[in-house]
Formats: sequence, structure tokens, C-alpha cells
Amino acid sequence: MLAGTVVLVAVMLPLAAGREAAFDTVLYATLPLVLGVVGTLIASRHPGNPIGWMLCGLALWGAVAELGQAYGYVAAERGLPGGVAGEWLISWSWIVDVTAWVVVVLLFPDGRLPGRRWRPAIWVSLAGAGLLFVGQALDAGQAIDYSSGRNPLGVDSPLVTAAEPVGIALLTAGLVAAVAAAVLRYRRAGGVQRQQLKWFASAGLLLALVLPLAAAFWYRSVLVQVLAGLAFNAMPLAIGAAILRYRLYDIDRIVSRTLAYGLLTVVLGLGYAAVVLGLGRLLPQGSSLAVAAATLTVAALFHPVRRRIQAAVDRRFNRRRYDAARTIQAFSGRLREEVDLDALHRELLAVVDQTVQPTQASLWLRPPPAPSTAAGAVVARQRT
Repeated sequence: MLAGTVVLVAVMLPLAAGREAAFDTVLYATLPLVLGVVGTLIASRHPGNPIGWMLCGLALWGAVAELGQAYGYVAAERGLPGGVAGEWLISWSWIVDVTAWVVVVLLFPDGRLPGRRWRPAIWVSLAGAGLLFVGQALDAGQAIDYSSGRNPLGVDSPLVTAAEPVGIALLTAGLVAAVAAAVLRYRRAGGVQRQQLKWFASAGLLLALVLPLAAAFWYRSVLVQVLAGLAFNAMPLAIGAAILRYRLYDIDRIVSRTLAYGLLTVVLGLGYAAVVLGLGRLLPQGSSLAVAAATLTVAALFHPVRRRIQAAVDRRFNRRRYDAARTIQAFSGRLREEVDLDALHRELLAVVDQTVQPTQASLWLRPPPAPSTAAGAVVARQRT
């Protein structure tokens, strides 16, 4: 499946280049490849987990759909046969993607449902996908995706028209159930599985935040396009990091740094704008002076503001790291005045247990040398 994905993407690129927006071509080429590579790694190392195979299937399906769309462009341009089939395929291919992701959310991370009571969520999603397919693929009014201006398989029927809203409602219900299952799984999880779900939830939250921006400003802002590309590719990458357990426990640090630097950017950006506007009004002819003053102010405030924001973020979202840092800082202060070796022994083990939380901890101290050996060593050094 990975090899097929690579071949189809390689054929699609020259057909789509110049016939659609350049960023669209890049995104539709990279996403199947990322899905395919991550799915292959998961399927090869955890063949019993269906998520890897589903990612491989999604990659191949995405490459087929994008190749169909690219060929539709060329066929409409040169009058080649079969172009309408590619246009028809791409008009409803997204339904398969959404349905597959609902199932992935339900099965993540171990490839099993949280319980039997969640099986209806899959059947509801599949039923919604089927009705949505009827409403999209057979809708006579669906003309925007076709160069001819009409759906060649369109059917004028009230049943076809009614199938689309019902399908959307059922598929949305399946997605909501999948998210609820993930939340329930997170509450019951501990250790490794909780970290895996953190990876998945972080990527999903990023995608949920970016999607409205992408829908509103896709062709108006390059920054929104880049953010959308990163968000789409973050999902399979997060799944791969979670299931393969690659740097699994780095997610807390990533979330902490992302929140801290995001807030820092907002605070300093607002401060910069306030200084520039304020001095610009006080000094109408001193715009350069206002910019210079704002720049120096932001540079001076960067490190103290970053430390305060990072501490606030850690205190709220990474409490374990915050408490560990405070425990070590307090122990370091007491260490300077501690002279009792037994008390130091007990306190050091207590600090390690609170901060690192190991299964067990022990401290070995090298015993002092025998008096005769020590005296011999001193004599030897003096003679040397």
C-alpha cells in the first residue's frame, strides 16, 4: 500500500501542477505520504493493531482520489475520456476519510473499543456515511465539482435530497460518540496509555482550532494554509509517536512550551503595538523613535515575562513538573546546612521518590577505607 501510494502521488504531481493552487498540490501530496509512512511503521511493528492498516488504507485512498481529481483537470483541458469519473470520485471521497477517522478515534491507541457498548457508534457512523454517499454522489444539483456543470450520475429524487442531512447527522453523532469514548478512556487510563492519549488529543485540538480558520481564510492567507498543513499532518505523526512510543513523555514539555510561547507572543505583540501607537501619538514625527523604543522594551521584557508565563503554565497545566522543581529547590536550600549523613540519606530518597516517582529507590555510599590502608596511601603520596 505504501508503494502504491508513492507511485500514485508521483503520477499525480505533474498532472496537478499548475492546474490548482500550488499549496493544495503540496498538501495533497504530502498528507498521503505521511499517512502511508506512519501506517507502515505501525503495521510492521504492531501488526495486530488495525490503526496502522487503516492509516495505510487512508493513504492509498487519498492518493487515488487526488490522482482522479488531477486527471479530471487534464481531461477537461484536453478533451480526454474518463475525466468525469475522477471528478465524481473526488466529490465524495472525503466521506471515507471522515468515517475512517471516526473509527480511528474509537480504537485509539490499542486498536480495541473501550467496551462493547461503543459498537453502535461504528454502525451509526457507517450508516451515516452510506446515506451521505447517496446524497453527495447521486445529487443532481451537485455541479460545482464537475467541469461539465452537472453530475453525470445525478438523480432527481426527494429521497436523495433527504439522505444528505440525515447522513451528516448520523456521522456527526458517531464522531461525538468517538470523542466521548476517548475522554472516558483518558479518565480511566494511567501511565503509558494516558501519555498516548495526550499526543492524540493535542493533535486533535490543534486541528479543531485551525479548521475554522482554514474554512474562512484558505485562499486569503499563506499563514493559515501553513498552519492547516501542519495540523493535518500532525494527526498521523502524533498517532505514530504515541503507538510507537517514540519520545512518548515529551508531550508534556511540548504542550507546556507551546502554551508558554503562544501566550508570550500575544503579550509581547500587544505590548509592542501599544508602545508604538502610544509614542506615535505623542511624537507624530517620531515613528522611527517609537519603533526603536518598542523594540527595546520588548527585548528587555522577553526573559522575565517568559519566566513568569512559563511558571504560570507549568503551575496550571504541568503541575507535576512545577511541584518537582519546587521540591528540588527546597532540598537544595536545606542541603547547604545538613550535616547529619543519616538525615541526608533519608531526605535524598524522599526527594527522589517525590520528583522521579520510581518503582523503588536506594542509595549506596562507598564505605570509608580501613585506617591502615588510608595511612599507607598517605605515606605513599608523601614519598611520591
